[in-house]
Amino acid sequence: MFNGIFTALVTPFTQEGKIDFHALETLIEKQIAAGVDGLVLLGTTAETATMDEEEKEALLTAATRQINKRVKVIIGTGTNSTAITLKNTKAALAYNPDGVLIVTPYYNKPNPSGLIAHYKQLAQLGAPIVLYHIPGRTGLKVPHSVLQDLLQAVPQIKAVKESDYEMCSVTDNAVGFAQKIDYLCGNDDLFLQYLSVGCSGIISAAANVMAPAFVKMYRSWQKGDTRQALEVFSQAYPLIKACYTETNPTCVKYLLSRLSVGQEQVRLPLGEVSAANKQKINEILTHTPSDLLI
Repeated sequence: MFNGIFTALVTPFTQEGKIDFHALETLIEKQIAAGVDGLVLLGTTAETATMDEEEKEALLTAATRQINKRVKVIIGTGTNSTAITLKNTKAALAYNPDGVLIVTPYYNKPNPSGLIAHYKQLAQLGAPIVLYHIPGRTGLKVPHSVLQDLLQAVPQIKAVKESDYEMCSVTDNAVGFAQKIDYLCGNDDLFLQYLSVGCSGIISAAANVMAPAFVKMYRSWQKGDTRQALEVFSQAYPLIKACYTETNPTCVKYLLSRLSVGQEQVRLPLGEVSAANKQKINEILTHTPSDLLI
């Protein structure tokens, strides 16, 4: 259901801090032209936490109209409040997405019974759920046994976006669940490692800049040409790492600005990438093959 390359789209902003719909249109068209399988709207990379309801509605209206079912659409709706997540998900369903991305509640650190109850309530709305597991941002690492209970209790969870960096845990989960749900990589720099343990694709922030690279890697892997996938990964890897020199999506937006897709503008509490890091990123960009870039 959720196989392949999904780009977690940034929200382009003008220098005045408004949504840049022209840049958004350009970015969407470049992503589709690169061959991605889907786009994620209002995820972490979109700086959704800084957007008000009117902005979210305007972005979803513009983006879904333009995408026009040419690729799959996942809409981020998760928060650390079940009631607000329900409200967000109901609003998202008006745009007929293929799924909703719901992060494990952050800061609250819900216990197993609370976590299961949270997703059970959301499942009642009927949308396919992509559970987003990112311990580094949420402070909640879901044990294998709890994830197993969760997937059994909530069959509406059709996929997991896994952003855990502990590969032992990732392997346990992939071996245990990848035959039952779509297990998606959430760590761009570990994409091939995730594929090697049964991952079905990726939700990627770096793909904003390097969608062709991720598409080539995935297609090569699917054809059994792991050598070609590794060659592309090796060429793309320095810039993938550079995307995370500072907090995502600051560097991704800077790179997009260098590629003439919108401004580097982010919203507080995120700030501009440092001059020293920009210089490093520029050097890496110069040595990245152009056919790996949007």
